[in-house]
Amino acid sequence: MPASTARAARATSSPLPRVISPFAHGIIDYAHVAFFCTVGLLCRRTNKRAAAAAFTTGGFILAQSLLTDYELGAQPLIPFETHGTMDTAFAAGSWLIPVLFGFAETRAARVFQLNSIAEATVVALTDWDNATAQRERREGASL
Repeated sequence: MPASTARAARATSSPLPRVISPFAHGIIDYAHVAFFCTVGLLCRRTNKRAAAAAFTTGGFILAQSLLTDYELGAQPLIPFETHGTMDTAFAAGSWLIPVLFGFAETRAARVFQLNSIAEATVVALTDWDNATAQRERREGASL
């Protein structure tokens, strides 16, 4: 293997810094809900399938967020690390939502395709440590 190829392989296989805390991830989650609800509202007249997919996606993210064991969760039923596994699956499958809802060849489908990339980036940069999430939750509750 040429030296430049080996160097590139090492660079892409090295882990990214985990700069998004559980609290910051929670803020991103609720912004994600607002984003998909806005997409749903914007598509409701022109693309009902895209609107349904956006509202469904926003509802799923809202439920997941409210049930996650991090500071911004309401009922800590899902461990933060499990939330990360769910987000990873969502990032991998978000591009498929337009196919499942029947609007794959539309402009609205691009939103879900780009979301897949954004979600994967957030997953890669988040510190998924359950202990950190629980500590932030305890500290937030004591304020």
